[in-house]
Amino acid sequence: MNRLCLWAAILFLGLGMGCDSVSTETSAGTGILQIHADKQGAAISDILYGVFFEDINHGADGGLHAEMVRNRSFEFSRADGAGMHGLTAWSLVQRGGGRASIRVGNQEPLNNGNRNYLVIELAAEEGLAGVRNSGYNLGLHLEAGKSYLFSFYARRTEDFDKPFKITLENPAGTVYADASIIVDSTGWKKYTARLTASGSTVTGRLVVVTSGTDTVNLDMVSLYPEDTFMGLPIRADIARMIADLKPAFFRFPGGCIVHAGSYREDAPYRVYRWKDTIGDPAQRPESASMWAANHQSFGLGFYEYFLFAEAIGATPIPHVTAGIDPHEVPGERGAWYVVPLRQMQEWIDNALDLIEFANGDVTTKWGAIRAELGHPEPFNLKYIGIGNEDIGSDYSQRFVLFQKAIKEKYPDIQVISSSGPWSQGWEFDYGWQFSKEAGADVVDEHFYNDPNWFLENWRRYDSYDRSGPKVFIGEYASKGNTFYNALAEAAFMTGIERNGDVVAMASYAPLLANVDYLNWTPDLIWFNNHQVYGTPNYYVQQMFSHNKGDVVIPSTFTGTVGELAEPEPIRGAIGLSTWNTQAKFTDVKVIDNETGAVLFSDDFADASQWQAKGGNWCIADGWYVQKGSGTDLRAYVGDEDWSNYTLTLKAAKLSGAEGFLIMFGRRDDHNYYWWNIGGWNNTQHAIEKAVNSSRGPVISRGDTPIQIGREYDIKIVMEGRRIRCYLDGRLVHDYYDGPKQVEPLYYVTSKDLETGDLILKAVNTLGSPMETRIVVDGVEQVEPEAAVICLTADKLDAVNSFQKPDNVTTATKQITGVSTDFAYTFPSYSVTIMRLKAK
Repeated sequence: MNRLCLWAAILFLGLGMGCDSVSTETSAGTGILQIHADKQGAAISDILYGVFFEDINHGADGGLHAEMVRNRSFEFSRADGAGMHGLTAWSLVQRGGGRASIRVGNQEPLNNGNRNYLVIELAAEEGLAGVRNSGYNLGLHLEAGKSYLFSFYARRTEDFDKPFKITLENPAGTVYADASIIVDSTGWKKYTARLTASGSTVTGRLVVVTSGTDTVNLDMVSLYPEDTFMGLPIRADIARMIADLKPAFFRFPGGCIVHAGSYREDAPYRVYRWKDTIGDPAQRPESASMWAANHQSFGLGFYEYFLFAEAIGATPIPHVTAGIDPHEVPGERGAWYVVPLRQMQEWIDNALDLIEFANGDVTTKWGAIRAELGHPEPFNLKYIGIGNEDIGSDYSQRFVLFQKAIKEKYPDIQVISSSGPWSQGWEFDYGWQFSKEAGADVVDEHFYNDPNWFLENWRRYDSYDRSGPKVFIGEYASKGNTFYNALAEAAFMTGIERNGDVVAMASYAPLLANVDYLNWTPDLIWFNNHQVYGTPNYYVQQMFSHNKGDVVIPSTFTGTVGELAEPEPIRGAIGLSTWNTQAKFTDVKVIDNETGAVLFSDDFADASQWQAKGGNWCIADGWYVQKGSGTDLRAYVGDEDWSNYTLTLKAAKLSGAEGFLIMFGRRDDHNYYWWNIGGWNNTQHAIEKAVNSSRGPVISRGDTPIQIGREYDIKIVMEGRRIRCYLDGRLVHDYYDGPKQVEPLYYVTSKDLETGDLILKAVNTLGSPMETRIVVDGVEQVEPEAAVICLTADKLDAVNSFQKPDNVTTATKQITGVSTDFAYTFPSYSVTIMRLKAK
């Protein structure tokens, strides 16, 4: 019954399947929620809810970093991705007879950290020539009456009397602001100007031109809005969205950014070195990123992150590399690089120096550097993370070296270890085992799972060892930004708060996404060059952060849910795909389970029925063959309304690293299931599910590798929401894509010790209201009015957008008739916070 009720409620809407309606409720649920106000449970962590920042999705440059010029120091390169180069975002401008050529030079750089610069070879006394920068997204966002601070480093060989004209324009050439600068030096020199816009546009361009017949060099061409967040080089509207969460901690700089990249200092794509990110921005050596086209200027570096954390009242939690990088560095090495143990002292010192930079007295080396930068007071660092999602003995050996050195010098610093990238499995188990044995203070857990997983795991932390390390849920999210995703996360968060004594910190991830530069979804806050909005998930985080109690108050709920309709079956077409593998397929057949009718059959006399997307697909001897190299090379066929069917086929691996990907339940390119046979370098089989392009395994197992040349019989049976997968007649997976247990109400009660408020959080994930009798024991009275904050929506797949940023948002109201025993109905599909004033 529990499974039936939940799936009637959600109809899979929150999972991005494109439906528009919800199930029809047939009756309300009823229950009793008893709050034992005279009993006090565990203390809740002071910093339970915070934010995780990583420079992904252009979260820094083109995002939180307020710099408006893209590629300001001409350091982009092929390491940043296909088509990237030193003149990315720049173009030649020639006006009124002016002539010039432009290129990137590196013979006489601005400094050793900033090697590239722009060379303009001028070739006409008359007219103007120079460059234009297109900024991020559509261009520069200019607002009438607002001022912008321009600067550049420049030098020229002669023609010192020829001024530079700096203009802010739209693509049609309409000028909104201009300034004139005389470059009077053959050596590098910084010049500045303040420009005030006369009009508004979101497609602005920065144009820098001059005249003459000499050679001009430019570097660090910069434009900031004068109005930034608290005077920091931080974009104000995005920063306010973060600050409005009232995060108790701020984790930085990632994420995979922490450990990904070359360990050579001169490489264009380097592992994150925090020392390179402080001091004069013009001297900070830039780097490519593991996230495609997400170049790192380090205009926001560790000093700015510490300042930002301080400005928003958040505890800083930096992470540093453990000397392990599981990612490939193109042109240098493959995946899984480990710094030899004999060379680890440099990286251990890197962590020790960071702590000194944050907390050291001004008489220390790094404390003095902090003071020189303008902050003599310490940043009060309490936590440091070692690595990110690192696993295995390579990590455990290195972690203990860091921990020993840190504890010897800074015994009060809490050291955070890793349990890998999954919520379960051998990596997770190993991470926790060694962390306990090593006496780690905190263990970092990461998981990106289905909404169902979050509902099933409401009690995940109830049984955690209270005598062992604390938990840092450093990255988590369900797979989507719909209202239902937010609802499932809210349900899980009541379990986090109920266990706020063992869960020390929790942060949704990723935090930021520039809509035009996506590396990962879902994300908490979305923006472009002039707009920003919070997702439904954002408002859940805000609700919980603003209303965290200090101690848990024991509470119990007993009740029943209303009768609801049957769950919707999995629906969708089929497909074939490979991943770094060449393979062939034949005898594909789809049978309706109820009627036995053949919905589709193909023995591949030709491939006219199939649509290929990537790869090199062809017909050969009755087989559909994929000969290309690359990942996710797919072909698909069928009706997106197919359901309750059996898919059978034969497949054979020709060459490559993995096995086969058999797609089913395909609604579109972004929402589907596939059976990954021989995935993860031919070590595992898994059913994976993609929701709005976010894909991950829902069930997996280690198995025998797929052999080259052998023909395999594959069968996938879909019955409602049950999926069974067979390989050569052997059942490999039997998975029901729905929760194993559903609570009639997800809830937690806590107490604010300062105000005395009892804070009730309740999440109703079902399609019927929950009529509830609320009984408050152990107090004389409860004031008759209470504040109620509620998040709900008209449909489960509701989202926010630039057009409707408040489509799903919180509403606050006062209710009356409150007492020690009163009735309240929690709406269907709702997150509710109620603050009761008890005496």
